[in-house]
Amino acid sequence: MTNTPPQLDIPFVGRWHYSRAEMIADGIVHAVGIVLAIAAGSALLSLAAFRVGPGEYIAAAFYVVSLLTVLSVSLTYNLWPVSSPVKWVLRRFDHAAIYLLIAATYTPFLAQLDGSPLAGWMIVVVWAAAATGIVLKVFFPGRLDRLAILFYLAIGWSGIVLVKPLVETLPTTSIVLIVAGGIVYSCGVIFFAWKGLRFHNALWHGFVVVGAGLHLAAMVDCLVISRL
Repeated sequence: MTNTPPQLDIPFVGRWHYSRAEMIADGIVHAVGIVLAIAAGSALLSLAAFRVGPGEYIAAAFYVVSLLTVLSVSLTYNLWPVSSPVKWVLRRFDHAAIYLLIAATYTPFLAQLDGSPLAGWMIVVVWAAAATGIVLKVFFPGRLDRLAILFYLAIGWSGIVLVKPLVETLPTTSIVLIVAGGIVYSCGVIFFAWKGLRFHNALWHGFVVVGAGLHLAAMVDCLVISRL
């Protein structure tokens, strides 16, 4: 009798095929994003150290750490061999990390609305929604993937309910950068879902890097430049 090894259930096999050029392009986009996040994030935290309160600083630091976490996990997941079952595990954390970044992006700006009772509730709602999304992605992978895209967008744009106090509190440049970042992220989702397009992954991650950069620039404007 011949003992044959059990077949591993690898959801990625036969689903997507990326060429070497696509993988290289995606890797370059991630590498550029990580380098810029380290440089810009370090500059933000250094310049803001003596200009913001402890809570604001922790929120800004958490955003930088979250951004680096998202880009690093995404780089590992997207370059990991498709034939390996480890990729399926990495996929859980890659998709879950998006919720972490959305909530971490909101927090430094909502922290500016310390006089608005609704701001505190908004932070709770955003983090509760993000935590729910993280749990679903980590423990129930591969389910409701299309619905998850709408959930990302819904959480991302939920801050519109606070548009009045945000506009009244934050510098105009910060508001413009925040909105621009949200638009870039939303446009990038088109390429995230466009699986049949060559280099769609690199394009999507390029939009992520630009969107994150715009939001980081908004934090620099809000926490540093406007306080000079």
